Amino acid sequence: QVQLVESGGGLVEAGGSLRLSCAASGRTFSGNAMGWFRQAPGKEREFVAAISRAGWNTYYADSVKGRFTISRDNAKNTVYLQMSSLKPEDTAVYYCAADSTRLTPTMREATYDSWGQGTQVTVGS
Repeated sequence: QVQLVESGGGLVEAGGSLRLSCAASGRTFSGNAMGWFRQAPGKEREFVAAISRAGWNTYYADSVKGRFTISRDNAKNTVYLQMSSLKPEDTAVYYCAADSTRLTPTMREATYDSWGQGTQVTVGS
């Protein structure tokens, strides 16, 4: 498995921006499709965004489309989530995840075989 460590979370006012990072170690990073998920208090974890192994293809949940951007730097073994125009409903613990099997990432948690510990994002109203 690949080990994942998220960073960049924090408290931000509504309308603000944050950039999350997820640093990977262990298995070859470029061999993994990567995803971001989030879990708000009292809710199930949900898909946010995903990126293919080479970074050519990206996918977004409808709720973040146009506001969030996922990217990766395979030379740095890092995937990013740039979040803009943040809303209070974006408040959640954000997790990055790696899928070592598929060329095309999915929105389903079960297809990801490595997970980070999460980073808290809080958006004030």
